[in-house]
Amino acid sequence: METPAKAPIGSTLPAKPESTTPTPSTLNPPTSTVGRLAAKFIDWVETRIIRDSVHGNPPVYDSGLFPWVAEIEKEWTKIRAELDEVLKRRDELPAFHELTKEVSTITTDQMWKTFLFYGFGVKSEVNLRACPETARLLLKIPGLSTAFFSILSPTKHIPAHRGPYNGVLRYHLGLMVPEPNENVRIRVRDQICHWQEGKTLVFDDSFNHEVWNDTNGTRVVLFVDFVRPCRFPAKFINWLVLSLSVFTPFIREANDNQKNWEKKFYTRR
Repeated sequence: METPAKAPIGSTLPAKPESTTPTPSTLNPPTSTVGRLAAKFIDWVETRIIRDSVHGNPPVYDSGLFPWVAEIEKEWTKIRAELDEVLKRRDELPAFHELTKEVSTITTDQMWKTFLFYGFGVKSEVNLRACPETARLLLKIPGLSTAFFSILSPTKHIPAHRGPYNGVLRYHLGLMVPEPNENVRIRVRDQICHWQEGKTLVFDDSFNHEVWNDTNGTRVVLFVDFVRPCRFPAKFINWLVLSLSVFTPFIREANDNQKNWEKKFYTRR
């Protein structure tokens, strides 16, 4: 068995030949006829996106391809300061699966907490007001679709899975990374990366990936999905899919869960 090489955050290893076939999803497959047809359509769209992607189809990207990354890293301590305030009420933050039940395929405990800014087709005005510097810096990210603090408790493991759609890329900014650093890691396909505070990781979560926090400390990243740069016609098709996704029952339910949590959280403040 080949041992995955290690790569520092924000760097890439030599990539294997790019696949033109999307990685199968580990999420529960659709059972209805409409759902199966929609899944086939998404498979077709993903193939087009791979073909027309501006920066190719590597599992992990060179962060230098995205000019806005340096601007955010320059002011990362401002985000960290706001995170520290949020973590004062850590026990009251929602577990990821409490917002979106689809995530229960990979986590069902209280060891992966979130503090949402953007997602599920809406933005959290109250959370953005609570973190004004983070809100300002998030506006620098073109095509931002999802953003939140992703908080992993000690010893938390997120099992192998893939994201539901390759039309977005994932950005992680290391905010709180416990030692030893080598025990806090993410595998994306056959690459192992380690977070560093104030540094960036950009990857394609539609590749099979897995996360470990094998330390006694808490790992926190600013977790962002942004629209994948593509050429026409994939750029238009991707825009259409992302625009329509906000009307799905899954997204509506997640929106409701977030709003219900906000009412309780800010009433107790």
